Amino acid sequence: KDISWGGQFPAPTVREKNSGSKCVISMHSGTTTTIQDPKNPEHVKTFTFDLAYWSHSGFQMDKDGVFISADPSGKFAGQRDVFRDLGGGILDSAWQGYNATLLAYGQTGSGKSYSMIGFGANKGLIPSVCEELFQAIENRERNQEYQVTFSMLEIYNEQVRDLLSRTKKPGGLKVREDQQLGFYVDGLKSVPCENYAQIERLMEQGTRLRTTASTNMNASSSRSHMVITIQFKQVFLDRELTKQSSINLVDLAGSERQKSSGSEGDRLREGSRVNLSLTNLGNVISALADAAMGKRVLHVPYRDSVLTKLLQSALGGNSRTTLIAAISPADICYEETLSTLRYAERAKKIRNKAVVNTSTLMRESRTENNKLLLGCGNSSMAGQPAYLLAEHGLGPHADPMSWAHQLEQARKEWQQQYVAIARERQMTETLPHLLNVNEDPQLTGVLKYFIQPGSCDAGQATSNAITLHGLGISEKHASFTNLDGKVTVTPHSKCKVVVNGVPITTATKLQHLDRIILGSNSAYLYIGFPSERGSEDLSRFDYDFFQLERAAAEGVSVDKLGAVNSGDGKADPSVLAVFQDYIKLMPLVAEANQMSEELGKGLKMELKVKNLALSDSRGYDLQKEVRVPLWVWIWSKAKFINRKFLMEELYQRFLDGEDSHVAQEDDPFWDPLEVIHLGSAHIWLQSLAYCMKLEEQVEFLNCDGLEEAVLHIHISPCSPTGQACGEEDVVIDPLELLGKRMDFQIRIVRCLGAKWLKEDAERGVQIGYRIYDLPNTLYTKPVWKTVNPQIEETVQFTALNASQEFLNYLQTNALVVDLWGLQEGCAELSCCEPDLMITGEGHIMVDTKKISTSTSNQISELYLKLLKLEQETELLRNINRALREENVLLKASLEKTGSSQQGERLLESWWFTARDINQVCSQQASYDREFAKALKVFYQSMNMARGQFLRLRLYKPPEDDQMLRPFVHQQSQMLKDFGDLLESSLWKLKNDVALIVKKKRECLLRVE
Repeated sequence: KDISWGGQFPAPTVREKNSGSKCVISMHSGTTTTIQDPKNPEHVKTFTFDLAYWSHSGFQMDKDGVFISADPSGKFAGQRDVFRDLGGGILDSAWQGYNATLLAYGQTGSGKSYSMIGFGANKGLIPSVCEELFQAIENRERNQEYQVTFSMLEIYNEQVRDLLSRTKKPGGLKVREDQQLGFYVDGLKSVPCENYAQIERLMEQGTRLRTTASTNMNASSSRSHMVITIQFKQVFLDRELTKQSSINLVDLAGSERQKSSGSEGDRLREGSRVNLSLTNLGNVISALADAAMGKRVLHVPYRDSVLTKLLQSALGGNSRTTLIAAISPADICYEETLSTLRYAERAKKIRNKAVVNTSTLMRESRTENNKLLLGCGNSSMAGQPAYLLAEHGLGPHADPMSWAHQLEQARKEWQQQYVAIARERQMTETLPHLLNVNEDPQLTGVLKYFIQPGSCDAGQATSNAITLHGLGISEKHASFTNLDGKVTVTPHSKCKVVVNGVPITTATKLQHLDRIILGSNSAYLYIGFPSERGSEDLSRFDYDFFQLERAAAEGVSVDKLGAVNSGDGKADPSVLAVFQDYIKLMPLVAEANQMSEELGKGLKMELKVKNLALSDSRGYDLQKEVRVPLWVWIWSKAKFINRKFLMEELYQRFLDGEDSHVAQEDDPFWDPLEVIHLGSAHIWLQSLAYCMKLEEQVEFLNCDGLEEAVLHIHISPCSPTGQACGEEDVVIDPLELLGKRMDFQIRIVRCLGAKWLKEDAERGVQIGYRIYDLPNTLYTKPVWKTVNPQIEETVQFTALNASQEFLNYLQTNALVVDLWGLQEGCAELSCCEPDLMITGEGHIMVDTKKISTSTSNQISELYLKLLKLEQETELLRNINRALREENVLLKASLEKTGSSQQGERLLESWWFTARDINQVCSQQASYDREFAKALKVFYQSMNMARGQFLRLRLYKPPEDDQMLRPFVHQQSQMLKDFGDLLESSLWKLKNDVALIVKKKRECLLRVE
């Protein structure tokens, strides 16, 4: 087969480490990969590929900075191991005259770019393949000529950009089709290369242009595809034969699924066409895999995206293709990792039929080659083989003779570049400068902005000494002054400048390694004078460092989110993950706000953590989630990211001078008005398990743990007809209710002091709740334009046959009641009635797990009643049987006495004993009622204590040190009140129980 597949398993990212994630991947051989479901550890899946590389652990750094295995017998695979297996195969194919393609697929941060490009001393596949190619050329025979050209392009949002050309073409380069060549990029620049050093320079140049384009378009590099093509031609002069190989090295965009990073639940389309191109790639792979399995495939959708057009030959044609599936080891990435493994497994089935690309050498071309070689007698190339390009570009009208002229022109351009590189190196060693810091480590440190002596302006205007691009950067944004060995930065007007996380408005002196953010999110590291520099590790000042510093300056930290569990002192992984999401979204929100401002949308966004101080029905903290509230909407993380891409498209049209007006329904900055979740209240149901009435006023707490309103609610046990139960119906043990019918009513009385209604008199509220196994949430009718809305809605619920699970639920759970804010024009909340089961009296049924939903509600109720009657009949039969046996024994006793008088005395004695027993039973019931009353009072006290405890948990110390003393005093008072309440409740319960026990003993003594 001509397609092979390997899995690259990198070390965990900073986000994965900081999130406290666990490893769910294992590799027990060089070909198998096993993934474990973190939610169900027994559920594992194993995938088999041609190669599987473990690079998660077991490594160390050698003296050259290269990662190697810490144990010679360990399973760690470094970059050299990957190149030996994959890079060697690509080069072998190229020497034989086959086309070769290497694709890197996987989610952002999984190690795609590291595998392809590398980092520092750990070179990736692309530089290693190029370097090895030229080394092999040096050792080949002299009667052969070798022609090598290099091209580099980027596909973003279905547009092709030439990364070796400084000329930006509106709409990007066009992809055209030729009958012989297939799809090709018209006008793509291909540069002849004579050695590996030139390849390095071209990659640096391409990366610089990619960084600049990323900044200008405000687009993350992880959302674009990068394609490097090396055309390698061997000319055999003695045989008048050529071999041509096209080596395509493709770093695909991050493969995040739509659910986690896109438009799930959004009314607008997918925000970035990058996901579209990857989806189309998956469709092509699926079609080709089906064809390889012998299935009938009518159409392979190559034409559906730019990416699949250019990869047509690599995927289903004349190429030997290798795919690297880069996966994350972290449990928080389980779904993405599993999706990647399945993607690769499907692609593994494809079969290509690669052929050797040979042709006869034209005599005219040979003559031109010789002329060029003879003309270089005085140059450094004399006596060396020529590395030439056969054609300029891949178009059908390319001149087959132009390669010689290109080489000559390229040498002149290389000489100019060498002079510029030497000048930049000298300035780097002598002048202070700014280094760009990008979210993509591959693009960090690529751009340098030198601060010359004197004063220089920085901004978008081309007349500035330092020309910068990016969101929120003005024409003249700031001034840098280099005088007397000191550098200062001064913002212009109200332009945004942040130094070390703190916004500045006046001239500020810069120190070596200061962090500077200009505009919304253009980050730079300041490199001071040579005398200030040392042997610092600049890599620690990465993109995350800037954002963490910025967040800390704004008062956002892990501690604020409550990441540390007060019980064991360990960090909560879920909170750490939310904090990482918060840090990731911070710059995106800043960019979105800047676009909103420049486009005149008037929309201000901010970040909030959903469920920061909320808990579920058992009192456990709810899963925290980052959200983006926008006055009248609340967007999820996924929805915001999708909208951000749509905003970027609109903003780019604005920058390009095109019409940026869109209809309201297509505007990414707009949404229809929606219902807002204001807060939740918890009403514990323990008293209901003892058939006791509960009346409470409970606080609605918002996501920050602050009071939003107060709920007045009644929960009462009742009869099937709705009559309230009395104290005589109270039970001592909830097990007494097992298998019996339970009826209770939930009455929402009113909502007091709603802040939502105080802020705007035209607003309204609705209240919703769902109890136990109820399939849908029940909502009250909306109430508008009143601060203390009177609700007065009662719903009766029925458990026809109370189960053990339902009784346990009542004893351990709370009813969570949600408060929703309504805005004029938004849709009101409603319950789906058909999903509810209703009794004959019209009550809503709960605890219905044992009831078959295939029959009607009334049949289910009748069946349960019949079953209950049968049970009661059987009980009566048992009692009757026991009474008959007792009667037989009594008759036998009378016969033994021998006289009727003795029998009468025996009956009389028996009658008095029964009377005493009845009296004892009556008094026993009275004691049970008194005990139930005592328990009721105790449970009410405990509810009050629980409320005080929750308030203590949410009571955070102030940031102002001056307020610390009053805080400590108030907290001490709250602790004292809490302790007094507990002590008094326990003391009263103890006295009440002691009194009941005393009366019971006295009664028993009287009977005896």
